[in-house]
Amino acid sequence: MGILARITSAAKSSSNSNESSLSTGGHGIDKNRVLAPTDPNVINPVNAGSWETVRTAPVNHTPRYFNKAEADALKQVANQKREEARQAKRAYKSLKKLEESDAQVHTAHRSYIKGVADNELTKKRADASTARHLHTLRPEYARLGFGLDNAENKAQQRIEELKAKIKEKY
Repeated sequence: MGILARITSAAKSSSNSNESSLSTGGHGIDKNRVLAPTDPNVINPVNAGSWETVRTAPVNHTPRYFNKAEADALKQVANQKREEARQAKRAYKSLKKLEESDAQVHTAHRSYIKGVADNELTKKRADASTARHLHTLRPEYARLGFGLDNAENKAQQRIEELKAKIKEKY
């Protein structure tokens, strides 16, 4: 659903089921959802990741001699791995930048969400304040209503008296 559609439909929908929970101090904050990883493979204390490493050549535990062919082959592999390491370093640097950008967007979005929540509370405070004020007006409206009822009764009584006088004359 597009953002404009959500904005226009937001005014139409209401969540009456949550209102009573909010008014009693309830919440829908599930710590397991809040602290859930953003990805099943992300590194965190519960998922420390893999401790594997890169090892192109096996560890030589004992000294040995190499022949020219072995040395030339190792030199070629070493040069190739040096270039691949340079490219890997560039790739990991870019991956780190992507993570930093994702974190910035995530942080900005959470800041926005906090602003929405803060402003929703401000709006609800204003609504509650208005409701309280309207409640303070009720007795005065009741007094006005009783006064109008009394005036209507008096007018109706006076009309009846006038009708009775007119009937007496004729």
